[in-house]
Amino acid sequence: MERWSHSDCCIAGGESGRKIRYPGDARIANSTIPHCGNARAGLANQRHAEPFFVPSSQQHRNNPMERQQHITEWLSRLMPGRPFSLAPASADASFRRYFRATLDDGSTHIVMDAPPAQEDCRPWLQVQALFSAAGAHVPAVLAQDLERGFLLLSDLGNTTYLTVLDTGNAPALYADAIAALIAIQRASRPGVLPEYDRALLKRELDLFPDWFLARQHQLVLTDAERTELEDVFERILAVNLAEPKVFVHRDYHARNLMVTQPNPGIIDFQDAVYGPISYDMVSLLKDAYVEWDEEVALDWLVRYWEQARRVGLPIRSDFAEFHRDYEWMGVQRHLKILGIFARLWHRDGKDGYLKDMPRVARYLRKACERYAELAPLRRILDRVEDKITVLGYTMEKPAPQSPA
Repeated sequence: MERWSHSDCCIAGGESGRKIRYPGDARIANSTIPHCGNARAGLANQRHAEPFFVPSSQQHRNNPMERQQHITEWLSRLMPGRPFSLAPASADASFRRYFRATLDDGSTHIVMDAPPAQEDCRPWLQVQALFSAAGAHVPAVLAQDLERGFLLLSDLGNTTYLTVLDTGNAPALYADAIAALIAIQRASRPGVLPEYDRALLKRELDLFPDWFLARQHQLVLTDAERTELEDVFERILAVNLAEPKVFVHRDYHARNLMVTQPNPGIIDFQDAVYGPISYDMVSLLKDAYVEWDEEVALDWLVRYWEQARRVGLPIRSDFAEFHRDYEWMGVQRHLKILGIFARLWHRDGKDGYLKDMPRVARYLRKACERYAELAPLRRILDRVEDKITVLGYTMEKPAPQSPA
């Protein structure tokens, strides 16, 4: 069962959009920031799972009310004599659910409910142990019942980066995020996490033609266009796979970073892999939900690169080479995201990400306009957006002239 690295929680309703301008025109651009409230829960494994048939014999075992009763009984045995209340803490596109347990003294914990027939807690536990040992602030495991799919976890709160970012606090919050990422990367070693290999990278790329082009835009590629697109994919993969490798969170962005002490709290990490070193910086600085002017993002990227070199991470010694890796890694990620967002709408009826597609498409177009090798992809984007590119400048197609 494949999983794709995008949170499906908090996708609708909430706060109206905010436009926040940074001195020098850096900005969070027209960002509609969902009000997540308790839905973030300090912990959320919001992976999008492929649906599959659940036999009736499994369905009764996964009855939500029955499992919640089992959770209540489990907690009562763990904390005898301690009154507590249990309330939903987050939504999840998979079979996982999260509850916040509030004790009589006001303290809180998070309960992960992961039915074993459909969900496996072990990858989450493995990455939690790796990241915690590296010094990252991740939810602590307080108790576990893997046979029934229950974990009791520390509560990292409700406050995501996304809900609080502004021009005043962004430099400090991003500095903390970069420091935590470097700590995780320093702990990297091969053979521990799954490889972010060619097969997985290519499978993600294929989401773009299959879902974004064919389903979202009903765009049928010619044989020549399809061949050119496959050639571009090969170039992207060659650059991605040539990068030095480290532990990769895969969704290291403002919806999965919590404002905590120590900062940040890190969630949604169970799909971590061993792969390209630039990947998580792409997730962070070319965020699908928050957009900053390139000058500001570039400054943060330089600061990361300097720190990474200083601590001996396997990063390119030439920043220009690292920046190219980062740009091409961004192309791979944004093609994947556009495909995932389209799939969430057309297959699963989740429309909350449609508003974020233009931001992701802007990232993709900017990279395609910088690198001649990506010109076939840029031409496909021109068709999607009904634009033309002349001498490197993209513009709307002129309206057809009325007959004289």
